[in-house]
Amino acid sequence: MTKPILELRHVVTKVNRNTPEELTLLKDLNLTINEGDFITILGSNGAGKSTLFNTIAGNLTIDSGDILLRGESIANESEERRTRFLSRVFQDPKLGTAPRMTVAENLLLATKRGEHRHLAPRHLNQHMAEFKEMTSGMGNGLNERLTTPTGSLSGGQRQALSFLMATLKKPDILLLDEHTAALDPKTSQELMTATNDRIIAQNLTCLMITHHLDDALKYGNRLIVISDGKITYDVSGEEKQQLTQEKLYSFFSDLQE
Repeated sequence: MTKPILELRHVVTKVNRNTPEELTLLKDLNLTINEGDFITILGSNGAGKSTLFNTIAGNLTIDSGDILLRGESIANESEERRTRFLSRVFQDPKLGTAPRMTVAENLLLATKRGEHRHLAPRHLNQHMAEFKEMTSGMGNGLNERLTTPTGSLSGGQRQALSFLMATLKKPDILLLDEHTAALDPKTSQELMTATNDRIIAQNLTCLMITHHLDDALKYGNRLIVISDGKITYDVSGEEKQQLTQEKLYSFFSDLQE
């Protein structure tokens, strides 16, 4: 039996440690992620969703417990070291790209993710055909703007570029932190469709935070709910397929009673 790709074991994460404002955000949280899982994550504001991502990515250090990548602890690895195996797309389209660099230059930068940086010829032109084909799959005209500075793109195009940059080197773990939330409904659904297609085509292991119940139900093979720093619901396979919005609404109502 193969080992899980990522495990969080009895993880406790606090902020404002040793002050009167100390808060425990993750409370003995356990999560096992298998290779190829596409997990959608629901939870109310302050439940611990972003804290979970920050803990996995190394932005926050854990106070107790362990985080294992293929059975080896990474709990003490820095945020920078974790970029070797992890990519993240944030809610704000401006966070994942360099605005003064062109689309092609941003994609070229992404080919070096997790590597030691050094001075070397860029060889940008030899990648242009590859980048044009890759961006064509997003269906939003990004393929026609390879030489455009990223700061001049629409929000949807910029977020699509952030997603492509995060998946270009096929990370072991992909974190999507409400990556469609800042977009209008049409653009959001276009990006979500392209996201799902690329995750399936590359067999990526992905965790996606969303506030859209319909997206949580439609996409992925697994759904988890976080409440008060713990995973309170974890459903997959046929059981997930049979879930409805009404069942999820009732589940959230039960948590609040």
